[in-house]
Amino acid sequence: MDWGNLLFGFQGRINRAKFWLAVLVYVVAAILAQIIGFASGSEAVTTLLGSVVGLANFVSGIFVGIKRLHDRDKSGWWLLLFYIAPGVFFGIGLAASVVGIMEGSSGAGGTAFVFLLASFAIWLWAFIELGCLRGTVGPNRYGPDPLAVPAPAAAH
Repeated sequence: MDWGNLLFGFQGRINRAKFWLAVLVYVVAAILAQIIGFASGSEAVTTLLGSVVGLANFVSGIFVGIKRLHDRDKSGWWLLLFYIAPGVFFGIGLAASVVGIMEGSSGAGGTAFVFLLASFAIWLWAFIELGCLRGTVGPNRYGPDPLAVPAPAAAH
């Protein structure tokens, strides 16, 4: 397996198993960074390691997400919706909730709930699209099916 291409290349397709393998790598890297930072006894080292690993995981997550969307025969641009919209809607919902509490408004709670629900719905859609649904059977415009069994070599 080419780990560099899996984690930092955006061409081609990857199946669900490789997607979840990448997620496992991200989780292990984050845990190791925290353990090393904690063992160092320095809050600065912990923060620096956490930031570096977090940035690497974020960038790699974009590449992995693009290839997973390619497997579903979708453009990698869908990641903008999957990465940005839940955070924006969550922020709006949280702000509406705080404003509602501060003003004692009962209508703000409903608005907050709608935005929080929209945030969760998009996150759930992304989870299902990237992590649960099978890719396109056979080749698509992004490359061959990663689950296709290679044809046996012709005997001479």
